[in-house]
Amino acid sequence: MDFSEAQIHRYARHIILDEVGGAGQAALLGAKVLVVGAGGLGSPLLMYLAAAGVGTLGIVDDDTVSLSNLQRQIAHTTARVGATKTASAHDTLAALNPDVRVIEHTMRLGRDNVAGLIADYDIVADGSDNFATRFLLNDACHLGGKTLVSAAVLRFDGQLSTFKSHLGGGHPCYRCIYPAPPPDGLIPSCAEGGVLGALAGTMGSLQATEVIKEILGIGESLSGTLLIYEGLAAAFRKVRVKPDPACALCSAAPTITAVAAHAA
Repeated sequence: MDFSEAQIHRYARHIILDEVGGAGQAALLGAKVLVVGAGGLGSPLLMYLAAAGVGTLGIVDDDTVSLSNLQRQIAHTTARVGATKTASAHDTLAALNPDVRVIEHTMRLGRDNVAGLIADYDIVADGSDNFATRFLLNDACHLGGKTLVSAAVLRFDGQLSTFKSHLGGGHPCYRCIYPAPPPDGLIPSCAEGGVLGALAGTMGSLQATEVIKEILGIGESLSGTLLIYEGLAAAFRKVRVKPDPACALCSAAPTITAVAAHAA
């Protein structure tokens, strides 16, 4: 594609990278990424994807901005308290990069709409804060043939991985690590257990890097690896994950064949 003079200046530091170049920047501008959650993870994730020139960003969130969000959800401002998070994030991204088309999906992700939502995008990024949504997205992306980049944070720790189980081979799905959601109350939410605001920025930025790598097809994918960050120790660990031969979703004999069974 032909870049405008403004785009050449905007993306100059990408274009000079051998692994990106003009072709890679064109791929970013042509990419469509669906981000689920415009909160602590979704804020830095969306902002870095927009800054990188990812051409279409869909945002799924049904919540409104509250004062307690602002400690970590940097896409929003004090003046936007009470606004929908999708509209607030839209305003931030539009101001950051007018090249990017932002689509607001102001709704709660559910079994009735997940397949239709992900169908229009190349990659799905999960920045949600609950297990039901994580399992639903994992199942829908496997069945819909989409790559999923998923992150989670709590207190001072974070996790990140990429799931491409629809490709088969050595690619596990989320259920290969966590076969089923934990019992209610076993793992506290961020509202219950707390979260360091900057940690969400760390993990959201890492998540954006992995999404960009998947778009460009560069580097080593996190598929088959769970990246764990321990903030208080400033330590990263990588845990290798293999497909579970008994996985209910991605094994040779799955028992889950529709997203309606996501919580099975």
